[in-house]
Amino acid sequence: MPFQSLNIIEPILKSIKQEGYEIPTPIQKEAIPIILQGTDLLGCAQTGTGKTAAFAIPILQLLYNDKTYERKRKIRSLIITPTRELAIQINESFKTYGRFTGLISTVIFGGVNQNPQTQTLQKGVDILVATPGRLLDLMEQGFVSLTDLEFFVLDEADCMLDMGFIHDIKKIITVLPKKRQSLFFSATMPAEILKLANSILHLPSKVEITPSATPVEIIKQFVYFVDNGNKAALLIDLLSNKDIITALVFTRTKHGANKVVAQLIKNKISAEAIHGNKSQSARQQALYNFKEKTTRVLVATDIAARGIDIDDMEYVINFEITNIPETYVHRIGRTGRAGAKGTAYSFCAADEKPFLKDIEKLIGKTIPEISNHSFPLIDHNPPKVIKQNRPNSNRRNPSGRTSTEINKPKKTWFGNKQY
Repeated sequence: MPFQSLNIIEPILKSIKQEGYEIPTPIQKEAIPIILQGTDLLGCAQTGTGKTAAFAIPILQLLYNDKTYERKRKIRSLIITPTRELAIQINESFKTYGRFTGLISTVIFGGVNQNPQTQTLQKGVDILVATPGRLLDLMEQGFVSLTDLEFFVLDEADCMLDMGFIHDIKKIITVLPKKRQSLFFSATMPAEILKLANSILHLPSKVEITPSATPVEIIKQFVYFVDNGNKAALLIDLLSNKDIITALVFTRTKHGANKVVAQLIKNKISAEAIHGNKSQSARQQALYNFKEKTTRVLVATDIAARGIDIDDMEYVINFEITNIPETYVHRIGRTGRAGAKGTAYSFCAADEKPFLKDIEKLIGKTIPEISNHSFPLIDHNPPKVIKQNRPNSNRRNPSGRTSTEINKPKKTWFGNKQY
């Protein structure tokens, strides 16, 4: 089914064609007609399936076709998303798909000077993409009015929940016009997310392309069992494969990301880190360098990577396995996007085996092991948890004294008597 069959107007079709898109993805095929009908939508689809185009294209068309609307620029569509990177990417998509419509979009997010953002807002925009914190700040300062809003989109709702933005979202919802079309997208649908959706949507249609948290089938997944101390050596060895032109590497912590980058650079592999401690300009420059392939490896934490959307990125490497199974799906979903090839490698140490088991349970399959490598797992037993001695325990501590001896009241001398 080509895009023409979805009754998309010519200015947008022209943009889509210039981007090389011919056939809509399943989420686009299902969601676009529903949104064009003016119905609220609850969309559940894994990352990398084309969700942004699924709501951006019909919103652009509905705004463009509203010939009766006063042409003074007012915010008629609001898209809220959790991270700065994702907000920037969504705004770029609106600009790309709407380049021949005359509609104006902009993006606002925290961590940078607000003046350029407020200057753009004062000139007037049709579409606003925002992160929750900066949006509330500018609303309180009077730079953002949502009284003319017609379309409201909440994207990556499950990530909003994980990042603690739900209270901000509820504040924003209270000031939205009652008469509006609302679209709600999430990769997973836990109870808290469904409760939030019910408070936003009115008689919504539901589109669920695949079961919640199911990874794209086209992605090839493999696991290496390796000791934590050998993970860096295994990564360097894996990157000796010249077919891996670029790779996105995940760590659990910011410190871990910096450490991996230092080890790669030491071995003459170009690498940069992207995480919350980096400035916005540094994060954007690192992302740009990675897209342009001047940086071969981008090392990221989970939150920072949620907005990374790069065409033809084939390799994702889980340097550290996440303890949240759904996060694994988001990680590997950075590759294999919109039908492209994708390969995900995971490095699993002994203490991460329970995490791997949870992931395999969630995705309903066993991840194949690559056992023929130079750094096989030696310590197959996870570290034992040493329980603290109870206050009344008589076991000896490293000092050689028992806890009874340690806790025994000290005697003091006063004159020639002991008390």
